[in-house]
Amino acid sequence: MLVQMDFDINKEKNCKQADTADRTVLRQNLLVFQENGSGESKIKGVKEYGEGDFTIEVFSIETPLPLIIDDPTEYLPEDFSADLVLDFLKHPDLSYDLARKCHEKNIPIVASGKKHQEKWAITPPT
Repeated sequence: MLVQMDFDINKEKNCKQADTADRTVLRQNLLVFQENGSGESKIKGVKEYGEGDFTIEVFSIETPLPLIIDDPTEYLPEDFSADLVLDFLKHPDLSYDLARKCHEKNIPIVASGKKHQEKWAITPPT
């Protein structure tokens, strides 16, 4: 499945350019949100197969969460930036709020397997 994203990586200000012997690489800044290690295998895969094209920052939630979260600011940062956000959060309230924040910040987000009503989030099936 091909997904077109409405941003041009060459115009992103957060990309870091690195010269290698055979190519110039624009490193994308990935910000991964995970809950209790839920994204570790994907993070490992990006590091292993990404050929150094990505810098990865991980935001982990390792505490038990209530069934309903009224104030997501207790768990998610308000100020963040990235070229792409990967959502591996399990709690639907946090995942939805993260998608909303990414939309406000104009950051594309991939939330695999989620059922967001937020049209900005790319939600491929798992």
